[in-house]
Amino acid sequence: MDLILWRHAEAEQANGSLPDTKRRLSAQGEKQARLMACWLLERLPKRLRILVSPSERAQMTAHALGLAFETLPRIGIGADAADVMAAISWPNYGGATLVIGHQPTLGRVAALLVSGVEADWKIKKSGIWWLSRHTEKYETSAIVRAVVDPAVVKSRDMSNVSVSHDFDFGALSPASISDRHPSQAPKAAAIAL
Repeated sequence: MDLILWRHAEAEQANGSLPDTKRRLSAQGEKQARLMACWLLERLPKRLRILVSPSERAQMTAHALGLAFETLPRIGIGADAADVMAAISWPNYGGATLVIGHQPTLGRVAALLVSGVEADWKIKKSGIWWLSRHTEKYETSAIVRAVVDPAVVKSRDMSNVSVSHDFDFGALSPASISDRHPSQAPKAAAIAL
């Protein structure tokens, strides 16, 4: 099973008059969503299910892909890692799953699957974490296949897109993972830029 976690792109600032679930993508967020959708479309497997938070910003991020998706309230704003894990059927689902959702939930899911412990790992706006199930001697863990930020993605079709440069790679530090939980350190990791 491959699990792709995609945090929604940059949204409009909260102004108090609009419910959080109704915040739309900013102009920058729309560019980020299109840029990351181009990156994903070149790599997504054919057998894929897409699960999306019902918030407006997550829905808009999903629409940038141009693929059918399922809206799941249980992975919306305020969801916890257990909600997402149940929704994706980790590690039993047979194909790939793309989840478009929110922080801190997605970061906690990544931490839980990679280190074995739920922690507040940061996934930047429109950032992607691509994980794969790894089973060895009846134990299932996750291998990090890619961590992608819109600031480092280049696309011929999107060459004039301007994006922020604020991705935090600190969450990937093998030392910080193994210092806390030596037995849970990832077996392999790769960063795709």
